[in-house]
Amino acid sequence: MSNYRVLVSDPISEKGVNALRSAEGVTVDVNTGLPPEELAKIIGDYHGLIVRSQTKVTPEIFAAAKNLKAIGRAGVGVDNIDRDAATDHGVVVMNTPSGNTISTAEHAFTLMLSLARNIGPAHSSMLAGRWDRKLYEGVEMFGKRLAILGMGRIGTEFAKRAQAFGMHVVAYDPFLTAARAQVLKVELAETADLALTGADVVTLHIPMTPETKHILNADRIALMNKGALIVNCARGGLVDEAAAKASIDAGHLAGIALDVYEVEPPPADFPLFSAKKTAFTPHLGASTAEAQENVGIEVAIQIKDFLLTGEIRNAVNMPNLDAKTLESVGPYLDLASSLGKLLSIIAPAQCDAIRVSYLGPVSELDTELVTRQILTGYLSAAHHEAQVNLINAPAVAKAHGISVTESTVALSTNCTELIEISAIKGDETITIAGTFFGNSARIVHIAGHYVETNTTGRFLFVENDDRPGIVGVIGGTLGEAQVNIANMALSRNKQEKTAVTVIEVDTEPSVELLAKLRGTPGILKVLSFEL
Repeated sequence: MSNYRVLVSDPISEKGVNALRSAEGVTVDVNTGLPPEELAKIIGDYHGLIVRSQTKVTPEIFAAAKNLKAIGRAGVGVDNIDRDAATDHGVVVMNTPSGNTISTAEHAFTLMLSLARNIGPAHSSMLAGRWDRKLYEGVEMFGKRLAILGMGRIGTEFAKRAQAFGMHVVAYDPFLTAARAQVLKVELAETADLALTGADVVTLHIPMTPETKHILNADRIALMNKGALIVNCARGGLVDEAAAKASIDAGHLAGIALDVYEVEPPPADFPLFSAKKTAFTPHLGASTAEAQENVGIEVAIQIKDFLLTGEIRNAVNMPNLDAKTLESVGPYLDLASSLGKLLSIIAPAQCDAIRVSYLGPVSELDTELVTRQILTGYLSAAHHEAQVNLINAPAVAKAHGISVTESTVALSTNCTELIEISAIKGDETITIAGTFFGNSARIVHIAGHYVETNTTGRFLFVENDDRPGIVGVIGGTLGEAQVNIANMALSRNKQEKTAVTVIEVDTEPSVELLAKLRGTPGILKVLSFEL
């Protein structure tokens, strides 16, 4: 078994470290607080890296990480990891979105209640020796209209708690279906504006993207009821902080509670610090003993499973490949790899496009993974890209100017299931295809010829004039060179008066043997390859 080395460069739960140490074939080093230059010196020795928010994984780190296969973030945000560089270097990046779900939901709910009942200022007032009962009158949450932007794990947990408090929950999430909203017993809003209109409280649980930046701006804050409250425990920048301060000062928005900020930590002159009704915490959403233990264990298991079995969960730069998916897609990935490699041998160099087509049961699976594996096989052979893999294959293809498309199968076939791939260069298209006969993967079409051959082994591909005696000459030449034939497949093209012979051999033909075959009258092309 391979020995994989994993570096833990930020503190995580000891149980997480032990989960790695207990795995056969995995060695763990805990070395936290490394300066970037020190990390760059040692990262080349590691196959896995586990970080939290302190370690910055920059393009320079990736350039030095010659053996790195996976990075695990013990937490949700991956802002400290250059995802483009990770993808370019074929490194999968995984986070742990479920480990701190309860912690963050509870913290956001706590901030809402704190804000509604003025807990922070009332506490400070008591410590100052005052008894300001009338000054800190609060509001009840019962019966209030709550708008939740983002109904993922955390938003869903927040909704459950709000319903227990008797709040009317309205949710906006572009991926939330009407059926799912009904199950969660929330009102589904088709737009953020509809969710915010008439809201008494707003809580945000969405990622920070160019589209969601300042999703709560001055116009949307104005849609909320006078006296409304805002809670943000998701990402800084979702709320336009200047607009929120102006609304509070104008008497429309009653208050705001923040755990995250556009600039962290916020400066001493942060405008909202002087607002009338606020509650602030220093990014504590995931800061519970339980959450830290959960994400530490979760990220350790994800890294271990990826290195030892190839299973991918919670990846941010490629589709997930869990154990169930791996079991169903696995055989197709092996076939796809062989087809990709074969296409690189048969097709013209520097093709413009790769077209992948699916027929039958395979089309019902996650074909993106299969297409990525085809590209991996093709690029590894055609462009000698040693580092190309499932993660970076699309990016490598794009860098080579190769467009990649998927379509329905155009090839006329009697097969009920087929993977067909074509390399296109100008007006020339070369197509190959593979299928399964029972549990056996087979190549069934090569460049206009219907053949049937194995997907692994050492092969000779011979194209020749379609006339009597050529196959005998080929067999005789191989026999004289003591090259044993394991299998042979023949195909004729009567219109073009050519034939193809695909021969599986036990040993690699010598350079001299290949030259002799190519010099034989009637033989047009000879290729030797291994799949």
